[in-house]
Amino acid sequence: MTDIIQPQASVQTHPSRESGTNTPPPLLKVMDLTVGFDEDNILENLQLEVQTGEILGIVGASGTGKSVLLRSILGLIPKRSGRFVIFGHDMEQLSARDRLKVERRLGVLFQHGALFSSLTVLENIQVPMREYLSLPKRLMNELALSKIELVGLHPDAAHKYPSELSGGMIKRAALARALALDPHLVFLDEPTSGLDPISAEEFDDLISTLRDTLGLTVFMVTHDLDSLSQACDRIAVLADRRVLATGSMHELQGNSHPWIKRYFTGKRAVRQWDKS
Repeated sequence: MTDIIQPQASVQTHPSRESGTNTPPPLLKVMDLTVGFDEDNILENLQLEVQTGEILGIVGASGTGKSVLLRSILGLIPKRSGRFVIFGHDMEQLSARDRLKVERRLGVLFQHGALFSSLTVLENIQVPMREYLSLPKRLMNELALSKIELVGLHPDAAHKYPSELSGGMIKRAALARALALDPHLVFLDEPTSGLDPISAEEFDDLISTLRDTLGLTVFMVTHDLDSLSQACDRIAVLADRRVLATGSMHELQGNSHPWIKRYFTGKRAVRQWDKS
């Protein structure tokens, strides 16, 4: 059996920025998703589409379920109902073997990096390779070093432990691990959280560059207005247990919902328009 997902070509245009013709099917569709704990639903009948080649920002107030949505798509949190269609395949209908093929095309950067403290950067990046592939050690070393270079880390970082890294280096090392299997779809959970403004801006630029050069599609949970403005093609706002609105920052600025209006037209947001 051949792989059910074929490698993507590098993406040159972004559907959300160039409205109109030849928009491909969504790379990810979330349909009627309900997720809850005990008697409470965090998400309820949620609908969302992620287009091929875009950087989609997921934003919402604390506790609205942004990370719950991400982890539910990844199968880390059970859903009460709903469907996920990834690369055109309904995940509920796939065999275990074919689900594995899909999962190998996903990369994840968890909040705070989530690197294994007892492993070096090189060994952390090799974790997905060891889990999904059977490769000789020398080849894994070469591949891991190439990912380290790809995310802008110095080769010397390969043999450092997470405790020896700065916050920005941890994020880049975690991104290198997320890219270990050359994914098509990458999930980022608060990737610039805890970074100083310069490091955060550099990381946003890195994400945009990697999207353009590798043909990635990016699902990014963030509360960072700079990231939303500089890196994201489109933004989805979570509120009232669902996706309340989607659009560009300028489109959402005109939304009349109280929370959206306050978030995108408040003093901090106004500074974004002044800089743009």
